[in-house]
Amino acid sequence: MATKSIPQIVSAAMPAVVSITISKRLEEIEKELPHEYFPFFGGSEGQRQRATLKKMADVHGMIEIGGGSGFIVDGSGIIITNRHVIADPKAEYTVIANDNRKFRTEIIARDPINDVAILRLHSNDHVGRLNVLPLGSSLDVLLGEPIIAIGNSLGLFRNTVSAGIISGLSRSIRAQVDPTSPVQEMRGLIQTDAAINPGNSGGPLLNAAGRVIGINTAIVYGAQNIGFAIPIDAAHRDLEDLKKYGRIRKPLLGIRYLTIDENLKAKANLPSDHGALVISESPDSPGVIPGTPGAIAGIKERDIILECDGKPITSQNTIQDILSDKNADDVLTLKLLRSGKTKTVKVKLSERK
Repeated sequence: MATKSIPQIVSAAMPAVVSITISKRLEEIEKELPHEYFPFFGGSEGQRQRATLKKMADVHGMIEIGGGSGFIVDGSGIIITNRHVIADPKAEYTVIANDNRKFRTEIIARDPINDVAILRLHSNDHVGRLNVLPLGSSLDVLLGEPIIAIGNSLGLFRNTVSAGIISGLSRSIRAQVDPTSPVQEMRGLIQTDAAINPGNSGGPLLNAAGRVIGINTAIVYGAQNIGFAIPIDAAHRDLEDLKKYGRIRKPLLGIRYLTIDENLKAKANLPSDHGALVISESPDSPGVIPGTPGAIAGIKERDIILECDGKPITSQNTIQDILSDKNADDVLTLKLLRSGKTKTVKVKLSERK
C-alpha cells in the first residue's frame, strides 16, 4: 500500500467530503418545544420567544437545528453518512460541498442495524463531475496504523482535519443511534485517538493511502482521545444490496437472547458458560418471535444456542456478530442445549423488514 503525506491525503479527499445541514420549519419547532418555553402564550415573554425563533428562520421559514458530515462515493451523487444524522423524518437535509455549492438530497436507504445511511443528490442540482472518495477495506486495518478524520466539527467548523492512530479494534459500545431508537449495542467498531467531535458524525476515517476505512460515528463524553468509527465494510455491503435489490437487505433470525458468560452462568445457574440464552424481555416481547425463522425452526424459550455453523457462541462471537456477515436467505446450522440434551436445527434466515 503506497502511503502519502497528510497534506496530500487531505488535498485529495477534501473535495469529496460534504457538510450536511439539518433544518426544520418554524411551525414544526414550535409544536415540539415544551410549553414551558412559551409560559405566557398571549404575553410579551411568549411573543419575544417567538420573535427570536422567527429571526433565526430563513426566507423559507426554515431554521437550522444541527449538522453532520458525509462523503461522496459515486459520481452519480451517492453520499454515505450516519443514520443518526438524518434520523428526523420532519427535517430537511442540505448538502454543502467543499466549494460551497448547496444540494438538495433524498434519503435512499437507512441501514436498520448499523448506523449507516445513504443519500443521493437531486440530479437537477449537480452539473459536471463530482469528486469521489475511494473505499478501502476495514479487514486490513492494523492496530497502531496512522489515520485521518475529516468532518464538520461541532456543526460550525467545516473541513476540520485531525490525525491519530487506530487505538483499538472490534470495540463494543452501548449507544442510542437516533432519538427514537432504544439503546443498542454497537459492535465491531474501530477505536481511534484522532479528535472526533459532534458534527464529525458521518465523515470519513482515512488510512495512509487516502482510502476510507471507517465512518466516524461516536465519542465518549467526558473522555479524551476516544472516538469510534463504523468499519467501511458495513457500507460496502449496503451499497451492494442497493445495486442488486434496490434496498438494504438485512437477515432476521427472530429471537431475543442474552450472551452467556461466567457471570451470567453463576447468577442464573445455567448449565453452560457460553452460548446465547433465548429469553423474553417482557410478556409483549417473547424470546422467540412468532412467524420468524427462529420460530419456524423450532427454537424455544430457555434454549441455549451453543454453536452456529460449528463455531461456539461467546462474548467475542455473538449471534449479532454472526448475522452481520450473513445475508437474508442464508441457512444456519445451530446447536441447541434444551433440558440437558443437545440437538441441531437448520434455520433459513429471512429479510428484516
